[in-house]
Amino acid sequence: MGGMETYSERLVAALADHADVSTLVLPGNADGSVPGAGALFGFGFRAAWRLGTGTRADVTHVGDMASWPLALVAALRGRSRPVAISAHGTDVAFARRSGWAPWAYRQYMWLGGRLLRGARVIANSEATAEAARELGFATVSVVPLATDMVRQDPTPGTGPLLFPGRVARGKGLRWFVETVLPALPENLRLQVAGTVWHSDEAEALRHPKVEHLGRLDAADLARAYASALAVIVPKITVPGGEMEGFGLVAVEAAAAGGVVIASDHSGLKDAVLDGETGFKVPPGEPDPWIEKIAEIAAWTPAARAAFVERASGTAARVYNWERVAADTFAAYGWCPR
Repeated sequence: MGGMETYSERLVAALADHADVSTLVLPGNADGSVPGAGALFGFGFRAAWRLGTGTRADVTHVGDMASWPLALVAALRGRSRPVAISAHGTDVAFARRSGWAPWAYRQYMWLGGRLLRGARVIANSEATAEAARELGFATVSVVPLATDMVRQDPTPGTGPLLFPGRVARGKGLRWFVETVLPALPENLRLQVAGTVWHSDEAEALRHPKVEHLGRLDAADLARAYASALAVIVPKITVPGGEMEGFGLVAVEAAAAGGVVIASDHSGLKDAVLDGETGFKVPPGEPDPWIEKIAEIAAWTPAARAAFVERASGTAARVYNWERVAADTFAAYGWCPR
């Protein structure tokens, strides 16, 4: 249903290769929509009952920070056993926003930080880890995410630029279209692969050099990554905007054979190895983006092929689920059998 859910599913599969894993899962609706409040609360009570009365585990791992009361139930049952909670980004960073709802959420998370001082938080990036520490969670490890994307057949990279992701505030699409795109060669186009979340950002889709592809399935997205001149992830800071917890699209694109240019911003710092799996440029500054795109456009086919070969190989070696499982076991402080 989303990045958090995909992470949980793939992590469980990787951990199950080395340990006996039992899951407590709330399925999504058949049409792909999010379960309602009643289903969420019902699941919470059922999960708490099972954690409180069922067989004790060597490790209890809760899938997101907002569900910390489940970790508290497990911790109260056996204080000597590790209790871990995954932190993804918005589940901790929402507390940084202004307004009554973020204020209430901040108090809720602060309470969790005080009641669960022994919990081991597993953050997907250093930016997410910092947000968790701000809320009082003391033991925080960083375990960057992984991807199942694989290298596509070599392509010349002569396609348009590609922006993958939600058309939402802070993602930087409208900023890029208004400040960078006009300075690029007239024949260079931009494709957008993603759904519209904020109508004001959708103004960018009306630009004559922009083509909106909508949401692509995994196979089509992988091909789009590889064939684009460059895959852009121009995250910017906006008031009340979402923090980029990790920036998985940057990892996916590199693994598929794309050339990534991403903002050196929040979780993208951990998702891009500068000069190895892609390039990081200052967020919100047009000139470095224009210069980097021009540099990539001037590559010879041999230079591009050499970079893509190195980048996709590095992404496959670093951002894989076996590494995530190993790092997660290390964060538990517990060795699998």
